[in-house]
Amino acid sequence: METPVRFLSSGLQLAGVLHLPDDLAEGERRPTVIVLHGFGGNKDGPSHIGEARLHASLGYVALRFDMRSCGESDGERGHILCDDQVADTQAAIDYLAAHPAVQADAIAVSGQSFGGAVAMATAALDARVAAVISIGGWAHGARKLELQHGEPGAWERFLDMLQRGKAHRLATGESMRVKRWDIVPVPQALRPHLPPGCIMDFPVDTAQSIFDFRPEDVLDRIGPRPFLICHGADDSVTPTTEAISIYHRSRSFAELAILKGDHFPFVDGDPIYPGLLSVWLGKHLPIRRAGAAARAG
Repeated sequence: METPVRFLSSGLQLAGVLHLPDDLAEGERRPTVIVLHGFGGNKDGPSHIGEARLHASLGYVALRFDMRSCGESDGERGHILCDDQVADTQAAIDYLAAHPAVQADAIAVSGQSFGGAVAMATAALDARVAAVISIGGWAHGARKLELQHGEPGAWERFLDMLQRGKAHRLATGESMRVKRWDIVPVPQALRPHLPPGCIMDFPVDTAQSIFDFRPEDVLDRIGPRPFLICHGADDSVTPTTEAISIYHRSRSFAELAILKGDHFPFVDGDPIYPGLLSVWLGKHLPIRRAGAAARAG
């Protein structure tokens, strides 16, 4: 069952969809996975819908939602700051912890791409996160942006854009608007995988926020909670080296899976991600179904 929901974050209403497993018994509480969308995306991206439905099919409650300023949520459209998205994820935890179908001490956060960075930062900040999954995520904004802007002169143009943005704000008191591809380039062949209604221009403050965001500085706060790092071996959006850097900083408690494929899992029906997540969640966030418990008794 998929139900539209709304909850508050910093006084803003955020829109989400709650997925309940078909075998959920009345009064039963289940482990839950929050699915975080990528940069300027929304909850209705095919990869996010696919992941949430996977979790529900495995017996978990799942929540996918629009961050503030994205999709159907409140907020100035496109005004996306990393710390705001961490706050929105904590608000989602608040909402779920009070839900009668949710086991409050078994809430995992799973983020794709930008959402992976937000998932890591949230887990480091909030001990209520029982497990964290990063899929195609990154943990050092400036480093990953430099690698994304690898064409000759591209990095210099990006840095110049940040400087022009600062000058524009000083001169006008307003934020200069910039295009999506000037912040995060995506190959033409992958653009159809972006969600309908994704944001195509942003204040330059968004680019600066990504540049400054460094979840890797606090990765040690996640352990010993379980942490899964997944990344496509041929990721053409977020460099695969980001996953390796994340693992080296958290190897005492993290698991790393470099898998075939590019940046958008769950869109082509490949069973590798569903199989991996099923096994990993079953190990670290097991479901104890009410019927099974009654039979065991």
